[in-house]
Amino acid sequence: MPAKKGQKFKHFPESLKLEAIRLHVDEGWSYSKITDHLKVHDKTRVKVWMKKYREKGATAFEDRRGDPHRVETEQERELRRLYLEVDVLKKWLQILNREG
Repeated sequence: MPAKKGQKFKHFPESLKLEAIRLHVDEGWSYSKITDHLKVHDKTRVKVWMKKYREKGATAFEDRRGDPHRVETEQERELRRLYLEVDVLKKWLQILNREG
């Protein structure tokens, strides 16, 4: 069933997903028992998490939202601003040294 316009999706934190995996793998809990214990409304959701975990390990649940290059761009912008500030201060110091 496709998503409807304006539909909100429930976000589950990485720690909850890893706890569900641990309960299933280490403790041998059933999917139904895990969903009841962790308040996840759909046991197929836990099955999907297990499938992702088997394919990619714990890294499958890392939050990859946003653009990682944007942070780098902001850092470069800040660096450029600081270099300009240093240049202005050097020029100001030269002017002050000439006057005094």
